[in-house]
Amino acid sequence: MSKKDIFGDDINETKDFASFEELFAQSEKGMKTKLSVGDQVHGEILSIGKEEAFVATGTPTDGMILTKDLLDENKEVKYKVGDYIDCVVTSIKGGEVRLAKKGSMNASTDSLEDAFDMELPVEGRVTETCNGGFRVNIQGKTAFCPISQIDSRFVQDANEYVGKKFDFMITQLDPKGRNIVVSRRKVLDLQKAENEGTFMLKHQPGALLEGKIVRLEKFGAFVELEAGIEGLIHVSELSWSRVHDPKEVVMAGQPVTVKLIKMEEVDGRLKISLSLKQADGAGNPWMTVPQKFPVGTVVQGKVEKKEAFGLFVTIAPGVTGLLPRSKWRDSVDAAQYENKKRGDDVTVQVDQIMFEEKKISLALPGEAEDHSWKSHSTTSSGLGAMAEALKGLNIKKN
Repeated sequence: MSKKDIFGDDINETKDFASFEELFAQSEKGMKTKLSVGDQVHGEILSIGKEEAFVATGTPTDGMILTKDLLDENKEVKYKVGDYIDCVVTSIKGGEVRLAKKGSMNASTDSLEDAFDMELPVEGRVTETCNGGFRVNIQGKTAFCPISQIDSRFVQDANEYVGKKFDFMITQLDPKGRNIVVSRRKVLDLQKAENEGTFMLKHQPGALLEGKIVRLEKFGAFVELEAGIEGLIHVSELSWSRVHDPKEVVMAGQPVTVKLIKMEEVDGRLKISLSLKQADGAGNPWMTVPQKFPVGTVVQGKVEKKEAFGLFVTIAPGVTGLLPRSKWRDSVDAAQYENKKRGDDVTVQVDQIMFEEKKISLALPGEAEDHSWKSHSTTSSGLGAMAEALKGLNIKKN
């Protein structure tokens, strides 16, 4: 007796079972059944726990990834269940598939061979200094790190690295694991490249950023903006006043607010130009120029620079104006101004202020143009204005 469905039709069990087998077989054809160490996986995150998360691998076996591999720079999980992530298989043991985020700096491996083959970083502890570098303990084995590969900066005190744990890249490994050479600098370079890419996406020229002065050079000051990201404040951008040495304005370790001027890649490296003076604030002397030096103000200044078209005169720290040659050319004291040189005192009068352009035009005292008409307003016009002007005159009739 044949079975019937809810509609009273006969059920062909043999056909239905065969159809199910066909569908299952077809689904398996599209599914990879075996993974190997080093395989790349683009999979869906199935669950996220405190220590571990699970990712669909496209095979019957899900992969396990450390939750710390899913953290952002603020140590918060930046993924959610259902997101897709690119991973690499780091080990397969006892049916368990371990994954690491592709490009992760915290990838864990169960063997140095895997780490070497897949160019994944491994954690090691610097045990001591030795001739030409350091001895590093990695998974119970002793490796050698050349002193040039322990950091991306010049090493002044080798002892400061002893006893500390870092991530290293294995650059040399013999089949028996006796001769192991590692590099921390390669890991730092990869981190820096990744951080620079993120930085360029997050910030645009003109942005105000917080940072810390990390070192001073004659030509300017270097500022650490984020881990591994440094920018340069050129000496000309340290202050509105003339600066001969960065030490006059800032010191190492000092927190600063800077303006991002420019970002560009030069020879594969990101160059970031910053300005301390353009970050504005109370230190910008131009903010008080209209109040301190209104048009017509006579002030004592110093010649900053002499050009064919005139003299640049500093009238206050960070505030320089131009005294055009045309202003003194026909003056009785023309020779006196022609002989002025850098550092000489000179008395000038504020002639015009172009605040937005941060420019000041100067003139000789008593010879500045009268700009008072610009602020004069009248309520009368035409003949009415003329009548108003003549109102006070005493005109007698004949």
